[in-house]
Amino acid sequence: MALGFYFDNTRCTGCRTCEMACIDYRDLTVGRRYRRVIDFEGGTTVEEDGVVRTDAFVYHVSLSCCHCEHPACMHVCPTGAMHKNDLGLVEVDVRRCIGCGYCTIACPYHAPSIDPVLKRSSKCDGCTERVSAGKLPICVEACPLRALEFGDMDELRDAHPETTQSILPLPEARYTNPNLLILPSPAALRAAEEGGHISNELEIANNIE
Repeated sequence: MALGFYFDNTRCTGCRTCEMACIDYRDLTVGRRYRRVIDFEGGTTVEEDGVVRTDAFVYHVSLSCCHCEHPACMHVCPTGAMHKNDLGLVEVDVRRCIGCGYCTIACPYHAPSIDPVLKRSSKCDGCTERVSAGKLPICVEACPLRALEFGDMDELRDAHPETTQSILPLPEARYTNPNLLILPSPAALRAAEEGGHISNELEIANNIE
């Protein structure tokens, strides 16, 4: 059994309640996030005969650790600190972590980062303590639009057959096989054809550096 997340891209409004709930629950310092919301936009503006027309689009991607089937962070960790726990969720053993940062560099989702105080890697662990107690991860429970779900991946696939594992700007799923299912919005389908760009790079930069 593999546990993971389902994200409904058609519902997400970019409110960042999932971010704030996680920050509060984990008591993270300013600028640190285990879950972050990426704003992605594209389209063009055309002026003809003095009339401005736009076909711009925007959508939001709520992203945390994807607890991949083949985690790049585990592959490069020299001490075995990055590992899968009894639930199959990827977490860090801070007693073994030496703060080398290889996991941060290797992860295509930028999930692990070095805690500036402890000088050790830290990341989303899927709220292992809550899940072990029969609860949902705090981000899932907090989402006001119910854009996030969590559970057994086979059950999530059965419940949501029209999903994919990647939309822009996320990397291709073949790299790590993330335990993440996404219902793409019409805007995301359009971006797959036309491209676009992240519009809040500075906001999310602290967790990527």
